[in-house]
Amino acid sequence: MSKPSAFPIEVRGSARQPLGMPPARFLRDYWQKHPLLIRQAFPGFVPPITPDDLAGLACEDGALSRLIKHDAARRRWQVKTGPLEEADFAATGDANWTLLVQDVDKWDAEVAKLLEPFAFLPSWRVDDVMISYAEPGGGVGPHVDQYDVFLIQGLGRRRWAISTDPAAPRDFRPDVELKQLVHFSPSHTWVLEPGDVLYLPPDVPHDGVAVGGPCMTLSVGMRAPSQAELLGDLADYLAERLPEEKRYADPDLTPARAAGEIDRAALARVRAALPFAAGLDEPTLRDWFGRFITRYRLARQPAPPARAYTAVRLGERLAAGAPLLRHPWTRLAWVRESPARAMLFANGLALPCPPALAMRLCAERTLRLAEPPTAETLDVLLALVNEGLLVPGKRR
Repeated sequence: MSKPSAFPIEVRGSARQPLGMPPARFLRDYWQKHPLLIRQAFPGFVPPITPDDLAGLACEDGALSRLIKHDAARRRWQVKTGPLEEADFAATGDANWTLLVQDVDKWDAEVAKLLEPFAFLPSWRVDDVMISYAEPGGGVGPHVDQYDVFLIQGLGRRRWAISTDPAAPRDFRPDVELKQLVHFSPSHTWVLEPGDVLYLPPDVPHDGVAVGGPCMTLSVGMRAPSQAELLGDLADYLAERLPEEKRYADPDLTPARAAGEIDRAALARVRAALPFAAGLDEPTLRDWFGRFITRYRLARQPAPPARAYTAVRLGERLAAGAPLLRHPWTRLAWVRESPARAMLFANGLALPCPPALAMRLCAERTLRLAEPPTAETLDVLLALVNEGLLVPGKRR
């Protein structure tokens, strides 16, 4: 009789433990190491968005969407990039097509709440919630992702097949716009029901196909910058700041202790990813990385207010009980410089900030102040408001 694996590939979750285990154990044993199927991670799960609303979002100018049709008989794939039109959906039929919409959490507050169960991960590691809707037979074909992803089954059923063979070839089909694998030999196959979650580390070949009826899958994807992306941005950063004579000469992750903090362990990993970063001093490295990791890959920026706030005007709004709402495209992180001092990073900006305020800004999408802000706190909030990163809400 074969000996059971020390790391089972399938577990059962619960409302108390969505991962089927404590986060620390998941990070130690599975994160960036092994795939994991979690049955009923979210019991009674109901998608926070309807298929019709998702289709409507795909027609918006600013949304990233793709409509993918599969002609199985001829092994052909057709991809149309959004914004889509109602006529596109009228011509899809009732099988073999799928709709993908990225960054849905930036458009829908209820979808954004799906990120709450993943608060054990650093918030700056999370990229987006992508949602796919498919009719029977719909999918995108066998492929690999270069980042961690949690695939939440939201509606209907989807058959997932994965390969855990590290030696499996990674050649891509040249005749398909999608980066599909030429060869795919699955080692595990499951059918996921609503509330089931499949976690996949980077570079695990997988293929998901809707079965039996309409299907919706919500993918919580991580941001994993490539070495080329890191190097390119760091090179630009250094070119702007270093003097002319200066020339060229997360498998161990533990649960986040403070929302949004870029801790020393994270910076050590950055150094390991960038061989020449060993020559950078600590302040330069953390300043660059904080700015870099809080900029969106699409360079989207919230619009500033039509009329800039003064400290007096903003102070009056806060004193009257107005909350500050984080704009959906605001991305925040911070580093601790001393016990009483931190640097807050917001969409590429760097602002000196008290550590307690930095932590609250990263943890709370709606900030309410129980007491009048100090001058230092007001300076930080005023800068964020005038950049459009925080939006004053209605007074009580």
